[in-house]
Amino acid sequence: VMRRNPFGMDICCRKGSRSPLQELYNPTQVSISWLSILHQIRRDQVTDTCRANSVSSRKRRVLTPNDLKHLVVDEDHEMIYCYVPKVACTNWKRVMMVLTGRGKYSDPMEIPANEAHVSSNLKTLNQYSIPEINHRLKNYMKFLFVREPFERLVSAYRNKFTQKYNTSFHKRYGTKIVRRQRKNATQEALRKGDDVKFEEFVAYLIDPHTQREEPFNEHWQTVYSLCHPCHIHYDLIGKYETLEEDSNYVLQLAGVGSYLKFPTYAKSTRTTDEMTTEFFQNISSEHQTQLYEVYKLDFLMFNYSVPSYLKME
Repeated sequence: VMRRNPFGMDICCRKGSRSPLQELYNPTQVSISWLSILHQIRRDQVTDTCRANSVSSRKRRVLTPNDLKHLVVDEDHEMIYCYVPKVACTNWKRVMMVLTGRGKYSDPMEIPANEAHVSSNLKTLNQYSIPEINHRLKNYMKFLFVREPFERLVSAYRNKFTQKYNTSFHKRYGTKIVRRQRKNATQEALRKGDDVKFEEFVAYLIDPHTQREEPFNEHWQTVYSLCHPCHIHYDLIGKYETLEEDSNYVLQLAGVGSYLKFPTYAKSTRTTDEMTTEFFQNISSEHQTQLYEVYKLDFLMFNYSVPSYLKME
């Protein structure tokens, strides 16, 4: 089977060539074999955490189609990517559109950000039949990208609650947070919900009522709940801290590394560790402890240590 690659040369489809899964577990290129050891360590960390916290019950929960809506499928390269908002997911979706677009797109950065989030542009695992899902989970290389949980949380807060254009978030969540967390809120704040303080956001997240009411929004939902790493065996876990290297490793395994590179651009607005430290200055030690409990599995599973700025009880 021949297909056009974005730069006009004919490259052969996967059939007959090694799959990313084969290349990951039995690398033919010496240059990437040390990376396979690093990713083995990351996989083991997830397995050990799942085992140690055999989450509340011994009974394996059966995944529903709704659990699989974050898993983007690339048939041509036999890969599945679980996207996590606030972890370079816009750029990864752009790259997946290049990989699955059969030559329709060649440069990820030419795809507008809002276009990358149109659900019909990418196929997700929940759109397949059960046998098809099982086949893909078994034979395709599954990967995800993670980030220090509190840095990701501050990034979500800054993006969704401090930007004037995010009115849908202000209406949907901001008004609810103000109503529940702010004493003597003004009528305007209750109506607009566009001035949520970080402390109020944290209080909302740790409030047991919130969790009972509905699942967290995907921007602050735990990676554990979005991608189900205790039920789905991820072959490769990339980190935001080593984004470029890990992303290009995925593309190398897919056999497209020679013509497709992960987009890099320094965003001056990106949330840093120092910034996260500042945001946590005003959070009481009691609330810090409760918030850590909410995200604890993400910290443990992906090997992030307890932040030094926390004053936990």
